[in-house]
Amino acid sequence: MKSKPDKQFLDVMSRDPGNWRGPFYFNRKDPRLMVPKLHPSMGWTLNFANPGSFIAIIALVALIIVCALIMK
Repeated sequence: MKSKPDKQFLDVMSRDPGNWRGPFYFNRKDPRLMVPKLHPSMGWTLNFANPGSFIAIIALVALIIVCALIMK
């Protein structure tokens, strides 16, 4: 059975500059969809190695389009 990585290990991965491509976090070993930014006081970002991140972006864009159409 595959064990779940502990919080400390996940925090170390999200602080590793090698997992950041500019402002984007990309780490296939990290199962989280949302990760704290390199400077946690700046908020959270998506893990773009997680397929769910693209679904989240598409859903957000669709929501914005629907709201814009409703507001007309």
